[in-house]
Amino acid sequence: MRHIALTFWILFFFINFSNAQSKKYKIHTVAFYNFENLYDTVDDEFTNDDEWTPNGAQHWTIEKYQQKLKNLARVLSEIGTPENSNAPTLIGGAEIENREVLEDLIKEPKLQSLDLGIIHFDSPDKRGIDVALLYQKKYFRPTSYSNIPLIIYKKEISKREEEAEVLDDEIEVKKENKNRVFTRDQLLVSGFLENEEIHIIINHWPSRSGGEKATSLFREAAGKLNRRIIDSLQQINPQAKVLTMGDFNDGPFNKSIKSGLGAKGTKVEVAEFGVFNPFEELANKGLGTIAYRDSWNVFDQIIMTESLIKLDFSTFSFWKAGIFNKPYLIQNSGQYKGYPLRNTLTQAGFSDHLPVYVYLIKEVLR
Repeated sequence: MRHIALTFWILFFFINFSNAQSKKYKIHTVAFYNFENLYDTVDDEFTNDDEWTPNGAQHWTIEKYQQKLKNLARVLSEIGTPENSNAPTLIGGAEIENREVLEDLIKEPKLQSLDLGIIHFDSPDKRGIDVALLYQKKYFRPTSYSNIPLIIYKKEISKREEEAEVLDDEIEVKKENKNRVFTRDQLLVSGFLENEEIHIIINHWPSRSGGEKATSLFREAAGKLNRRIIDSLQQINPQAKVLTMGDFNDGPFNKSIKSGLGAKGTKVEVAEFGVFNPFEELANKGLGTIAYRDSWNVFDQIIMTESLIKLDFSTFSFWKAGIFNKPYLIQNSGQYKGYPLRNTLTQAGFSDHLPVYVYLIKEVLR
């Protein structure tokens, strides 16, 4: 497929005027996708990845791994269409075993021409899964990046909650680490989108394994850490443009998002230095990114600071958000018909999550 450059325009209509005026804008897509168990086939002795090997419970072969890469590459190359025919400029990812699987991913034919860069750190998660940022080098130039650990302990929950079994975020029970819950770090990347500074936080918050209520405090702590990162950026620059994205393992109405992070669901609610969550509106419409027991929820979200929602498009600002939900991403038969098409013991799928995206646009003066 011929590479499509970003030099194109979209028409955007302002209806706040009695005579609607068409204007021309430049556009970038920013996306997040939980890759769901993007493991290679090699056993890592330092993580619990045994099931994702040829002899493991998932019978994870090189053929399945290669098909998984092709599947993910197809999705990443198409997110944001048709409004933007170019692939996303910035892609946050989760459930990534290591940098090597990302190196393999960006070499896939559907992605190779994009010349994607990788920012990745190994996290302390016991399953060996991390978050990362992929970016098109021709449009985004990173200037700094760091992994910020979420330090939480089992003792922080009540005795009743403590008795719940936590399966996903493995607990290391040792006196020297005070029963720390080892989970994913929060990845902060700062850089320039074309010539404008922007900050991105990639998240994969503690899971609900063991029960939503029993683990809620962990995600609330993640939300508060996220808020502190944003506050620190705003202290340096009150107009800092920050996008925080990820699999939050909570929906827009849970405490971690509403109280911990302080996200608002409508623009009019967002105060100065506040944050806006466009995915609350999508959740209200009954849409979702993950299904469980025939119920959909929006765990995957992209949330932004007030500086990105001002009606001043002389710089890159938020236009709209979406859930990428193409038919090929959905199971079309069997017990899980209508659910996201994920891995099975016989074939590599896409993911148990659907990708999400937002558009950032800027007016081009005539």
